[in-house]
Amino acid sequence: MSGFWNDLKHGCRVLLKARGFALSAIIVLALGIGANTAIFGIVNGVLLRPLPFAEPDRLVQLWHTPPQKQFPGVPRFALSAANYLDWQAQNTVFSSSAVYRFWRFRLTGNGEPQMVRAARVEPTFFSLLGTRPLLGREIGASDDVSGGQHVAVLSYQLWKSQFGGDQQVAGKSIHLDGDAYTVIGVMPPSFDKPESALLWVPLVWTAQERAVRGEHSMAAVARLKPGVTVQQAQAQLDGIAARLAEQYPADSAGWGAAVVPLREETVGDVRRPLLMLFGAVVFVLLIACANVANLMLARTVDRRKEIAIRTAFGARRTRIIRQVLSESLLVSVAGGALGLIVAQWGTELVVNYFGASMPRLADIKMDGAVLAFAFATALVSGTVAGVAPAWRLSKSDPNEALKQGLGRLDSPSTGTRTRAVLVVTEVALSLVLLVGATLMIRTLWNLRSVHPGFVSDRVLTMRLGIAANEFSTEAQQVQFYEQLLQRVRALPGVQSAAVTDDLPLEGGSMQPVAVEGQPTVEMAHQPEVSVRLLSPQFMKTMGIPIVRGREITDADTATSAPVVLVSESMAKQFWPNEDPIGKRLTLTFFPKQVRQVVGVVGDVKDRGLDNQDPISTLYWPLTQFYAPQAWGKFRAMGLALAVRTASDPASVAPAVRNAVREISPATPLTDVRTMEELVAESLSPQRFNMLLFAAFAGLALVLATVGLYSVVAYATRQRVKEIGIRMALGAARTDVLGAIVLDGLRPTVIGIAIGTVAAVSLSHVLATVIYGVTATDMSTYVVVAALLGSVGVLASIIPAYRATLVDPVRTLRDE
Repeated sequence: MSGFWNDLKHGCRVLLKARGFALSAIIVLALGIGANTAIFGIVNGVLLRPLPFAEPDRLVQLWHTPPQKQFPGVPRFALSAANYLDWQAQNTVFSSSAVYRFWRFRLTGNGEPQMVRAARVEPTFFSLLGTRPLLGREIGASDDVSGGQHVAVLSYQLWKSQFGGDQQVAGKSIHLDGDAYTVIGVMPPSFDKPESALLWVPLVWTAQERAVRGEHSMAAVARLKPGVTVQQAQAQLDGIAARLAEQYPADSAGWGAAVVPLREETVGDVRRPLLMLFGAVVFVLLIACANVANLMLARTVDRRKEIAIRTAFGARRTRIIRQVLSESLLVSVAGGALGLIVAQWGTELVVNYFGASMPRLADIKMDGAVLAFAFATALVSGTVAGVAPAWRLSKSDPNEALKQGLGRLDSPSTGTRTRAVLVVTEVALSLVLLVGATLMIRTLWNLRSVHPGFVSDRVLTMRLGIAANEFSTEAQQVQFYEQLLQRVRALPGVQSAAVTDDLPLEGGSMQPVAVEGQPTVEMAHQPEVSVRLLSPQFMKTMGIPIVRGREITDADTATSAPVVLVSESMAKQFWPNEDPIGKRLTLTFFPKQVRQVVGVVGDVKDRGLDNQDPISTLYWPLTQFYAPQAWGKFRAMGLALAVRTASDPASVAPAVRNAVREISPATPLTDVRTMEELVAESLSPQRFNMLLFAAFAGLALVLATVGLYSVVAYATRQRVKEIGIRMALGAARTDVLGAIVLDGLRPTVIGIAIGTVAAVSLSHVLATVIYGVTATDMSTYVVVAALLGSVGVLASIIPAYRATLVDPVRTLRDE
């Protein structure tokens, strides 16, 4: 340890004398270590850190698996109440389970009215997860009583934003949809189940609701008994689901069960992209290490005489290696310290920019594990960057080194092959990253060029927070929307306005449908279509084309004949080679009325721009929607208002807000945004991948360029004598220039070849996150190879040109 300490002190003195080299190496490693630490911090928080629940490995999420004939490509679906209760009663693999459903409440009585995301949960929900409240108590069995006291548990975020972190909040009253609820507890900041819920209330079922088997609108979590595996639980629920399908074929035929580990359920969608990005930053770190190794090779080769003298005085080979490695470790530790600043900045940038699409956001932090990773990365980087120079230098012959003169032209040319190998490595890794970044850019470009089926420009959208008990009848609510639309349509700059339950790209309700004239089958075997509720002018407002027939108009009222619109894909599915206008159908959940098709409209990318297959969609007039139970569900989510404007939609937003407040002062407006923003938000996962990949690829390209330039510049400096002699003997400047550029391009071409093979081998990793382009697209590889080739030419031509400016006579005189 004493000798190692002396090596460190000597290394500090050496590095202080070579400030330019030290600063360059520290900055390069800081970028590589900082990028790796930032992404590891995100991976650690999202993927590696245990879920904030007791014994999280025993927690699972329960779903239905729908019939693929009705739901092609949909792997999981919401639960029905009766099926879940049968699962709960008949299983022997769960120690407990709890069902919940998403909800929205209008919160009043504490500042401005607002809509809050909520969840109705079974009393076992909190005890099952094993997370104790920060304040007060959780929902218990005594709260699951119809007509009992209304109670609510607040999230940490809502407690802070609406109650200022009041420690005495338990026992206070809030108003949800006009009803008084007593706050009984506050959950800790890490508790986020279901995702984005701001408060929780008891789920109180009536006997009628508990018997519903054909409607799917719930989710559930369960805790496995000790020793029970997910596979065992899946096998048992498969058997229960099969028995229910036989017992209730009308509702449950074809409906299976899915048992998913809660961790997979929470982070499954982001696992592959995050691991892919982590692999990308590892490539960046390797390039940084190769770059620093190249810089150190240049320095250590120039120190051959010093090392030879040390060897002559008895220094062993291990002693030489230790000295060089100590200098490398000093550089890497300093780079790691600076990299922590880069990592902190990078983590904040990623979280702030992409936080909305990132699960477990509260768990992303610079904790001990991240700091330990940064320190370990610095040590490994220093070792990797120092091994090649140390090994190369320790193998040199001291006798040959001592024979070398001290002049500038006597510098040895050893180490050239090692440095060329490092450049080949940098170019190959850079090509892999550049191919990935280019494919991501093309994916985003392809998605942005996809026509969504509607015209998104100049459309303002917002969601109206209507309380469940605000209107005593459905007709009163319809009248409210009609008055609102009249007021909004009369505003200056407004061309049209409409309301709907779910905007395009937001998904929505899927319901079974029975078509007149086609074979009658049980509900479980009926085809499912996407059902949307809308007002007149919706197609005009959204720019959805009317292909045939007409749009919903003001003449379609509660007393007129029931009508619907269908999308082109639905028309082709149910009436191929027929005119769908005049055809009749029945929505199974609303069997009392037979509805007639009066129009066919264009398909809309309702499930995302990257969804290749159009979804059969049915549009239902708001004025003809009379179903008290269903109205309560729509009120829970709130209807969306869409306004097409003549100019910038943002300029109309204040007037629309005022129009709503004039009609209903207590109605909050949420999710105020343009349709262009909604489309951009739907692309946020692809944008996240593209921007980070592009940043890492750009950094890799810069580092590879610097590494290539340093190698060519150093090799050219060793050949100054040779170049002077050649030019003195009559060699043309272009011949010398071409020879040097050709030598510089050799490692670039080899690196491109190796990188192409590596990129093709890794293409399957990118196949699931790209759209409109294959992972082995030839044009992408050609463009990236041409880019790296151009970089190689530029990095070689500058030192080559400088070398040709040497005066041959002066070179020979100096020699």
